Amino acid sequence: MGGNRNALIAEFIGTFGLIFMGAGAIIVGAGRTGLVGIALAHGLAIFLGVSFSGHISGGHLNPAVTAAFMATGRMKTKVGLAYMASQLLGGIAAAIILLIVTPGGLSAGAKLGTPEPGPGMGQFHALLVEFILTFFLVFVIFGTGVDPRSPARAIFPFCVGMAITMDILVGGPLTGGSMNPARSFGPALVGRHWNAHWVYWVGPILGGICAGILYDKVLMEKQ
Repeated sequence: MGGNRNALIAEFIGTFGLIFMGAGAIIVGAGRTGLVGIALAHGLAIFLGVSFSGHISGGHLNPAVTAAFMATGRMKTKVGLAYMASQLLGGIAAAIILLIVTPGGLSAGAKLGTPEPGPGMGQFHALLVEFILTFFLVFVIFGTGVDPRSPARAIFPFCVGMAITMDILVGGPLTGGSMNPARSFGPALVGRHWNAHWVYWVGPILGGICAGILYDKVLMEKQ
């Protein structure tokens, strides 16, 4: 029981850090750090979050990642749902703190860092982008952190952080580059901004599950 509790605490704190730093960079960094700064804030938050939580919980910090582990039989449903609850609570807590400490967080430009489709981006296209971004993220996770053959296992957290950074550099202007329902849900709930919110659940979870199953069933060496 203690191990499960510690894993849930690690998932909460790691996801809190991702949303606080990532969404915070959007709120305070507008016109300063720009897209590169926002991408790096998310990437560094994931790199450090996975570094301190990986040996405790696996460093998921994302319901889409947990869904991939559940779909491939690497995590029981009950445990996976508990992980998701902790991740969502971490995202909500981070959004609440951001609302308190950033008076302009709910401005028309910031919207508490809530991802939404960019100008001219329809919901179906946004769904496809989020699917692809999350597919690559989870594929990197399985290829560097799950596959025992990987030469990059020692730098697995860095690889995940770089995948996040890469995805946001492309996906940020298109969809906000969420790849993570907890990243979207916390700010949306606290900021009450639900534009195309369903996209940020369906796209990442489908992308994560497809990537996990493909790697696990096709590329993973069977024992």
